[in-house]
Amino acid sequence: MDQVLEAKVAIYAHFAETGVRPSVDELATRLGTNASTVRDAFQVLRAQPLLLIEADGESIRMAPPFSGVPTQHQVSSAGVTYHANCAWDALGISAALRRHSTVHSRCEQTLEPLELDVPVGGPASSDWLFHCVVPAAQWWNDLVFT
Repeated sequence: MDQVLEAKVAIYAHFAETGVRPSVDELATRLGTNASTVRDAFQVLRAQPLLLIEADGESIRMAPPFSGVPTQHQVSSAGVTYHANCAWDALGISAALRRHSTVHSRCEQTLEPLELDVPVGGPASSDWLFHCVVPAAQWWNDLVFT
C-alpha cells in the first residue's frame, strides 16, 4: 500500500475509533513515519479531493463524512460522539461505521432539535426533508459554506 493510501486509511480509522481528528504527529506515529510525510499525504488527499485541511496545513477540517471541528450535527454510536459536516454526512457516518447510531441535529428553519435512530440497515421512513441550497457537484467549491 502506498503512503497516501495508508495515511487515508489511518485518518479514517482514527476518526472511527475516537470521534476526533488525528494530529499530524499521531498519524506519523501510527504509520511509523515522520510528520513531513504525513503533511505531504494531506496535500495529495486534498487535491483528490478527499480531505479539507485548515490554513495551518496540519489540522484536518473535514474528512467527509467526518468533521474535525465541532458542529451541530452529531452522531453517537458505541459510546463515541462524532461530528458531521452536515445532515447528509451524519447519515454517512452512520453508514461508514456499520453499527447502530443516533443522529442529533436541528431544523435550521425552526431550530427544533432533531434526533434520528439509525439502525445498521438505515433509518425508518420519515417525513423529514433534507434540502441543499448548493448542488452536490458544487460542494467542493466552498466546502465550509456548503
